[in-house]
Amino acid sequence: MKNNKRILTIVIHMAVWGCFFLLPYIFRPQGREMPANVSNRFIALFTTNGIYLIAFYYLNTLVLLPKLLFQKKWLWYAASIVACLIVFMYVPREIANLIVPPEEFPFKMEAFKAQDHLADSLNQWKMRPRGGGGGMHGGSRFIFFPGSNAIFFLVFLISTCLSVTQQWLKSEQTKKEVETEKLNTELSFLKSQVNPHFFFNTLNNIYSLAVVGSEKTAPAIMKLSAIMRYILTDTQSDTVPLENEVNFITNFIDLQRVRLTDKVAVAFTTEGTITNQQIAPLLFIPFVENAFKYGVSTKEHSTIAITIKATDNAVHLYTTNTIVKADNGILDTTGIGINNVKRRLDLLYPNNHKLVITNDGSQFFVTLDITIK
Repeated sequence: MKNNKRILTIVIHMAVWGCFFLLPYIFRPQGREMPANVSNRFIALFTTNGIYLIAFYYLNTLVLLPKLLFQKKWLWYAASIVACLIVFMYVPREIANLIVPPEEFPFKMEAFKAQDHLADSLNQWKMRPRGGGGGMHGGSRFIFFPGSNAIFFLVFLISTCLSVTQQWLKSEQTKKEVETEKLNTELSFLKSQVNPHFFFNTLNNIYSLAVVGSEKTAPAIMKLSAIMRYILTDTQSDTVPLENEVNFITNFIDLQRVRLTDKVAVAFTTEGTITNQQIAPLLFIPFVENAFKYGVSTKEHSTIAITIKATDNAVHLYTTNTIVKADNGILDTTGIGINNVKRRLDLLYPNNHKLVITNDGSQFFVTLDITIK
């Protein structure tokens, strides 16, 4: 890809400069009254100017701008541009004099008056022979051609604007890469916090089963193994199939059920087609886990209802659980899992999610809507 881009850039540069060098052949003075040496001198002057402008373009873009302007050496850069302009005003013309020496032109000025554009060009040039003899009187050895100077400033502006724009785009790309790397690092850290938080609670549940010698211990370990396999493999990707996330939550709920009594009613349902959506992993589990953490009572009846609904461009999570007061009467619902998932939602789905957590004094309600682009 980089090689193709480099080749394309070279081809574009060659095409532009090629068109630039065709200009003297298109606009050179022509006509029966125009001596051949005038036309040849026009081409020689334009060619030497063009070669100098090409050299100046790459000198400005490859050396002066990165070494001086971008390093905030303003005075040195300005002085360099002025020096290049002074050289441009004289050196290319002297080289053109060597290629096509000025000669006396044995024709009258009146011959050009019928051709206004040629007369204007000739008056602008005011050419005279080297050494100051004969020809067009009042001329100068050094040709002052305002049009070529204007082209110099045009090349200067184009090269500077292109380089400044490229530098800005490169800076923005670097800034974006830094932000992306920071985002990936932060997401990895948040995900690493979710896993230990979940496993700590799950292992406690299995430990309780093992202590009483329950026959549910072996199936629970198998479900935990499936959960670990999912976290160690699938969750390393940015997104996972929604179906896999649902299976993960199903295994988690089954592990929770093994420790529950008949006083707790648990309902988990799915709606829509869950096989066609992709979603970031481990977004739902903190809400499901909190429903069991704060909605299970061993003394009174409690309910937990969890629904995952999939549509064409969105995924919805609804959880409802009975509010069970802690022994000290204080209910703490600011677990690390909820805080982390809120941050992950802000990072992964900015402006594309809506999280609402409410309670009516007896039940907690969680509604999470995620728009999938």
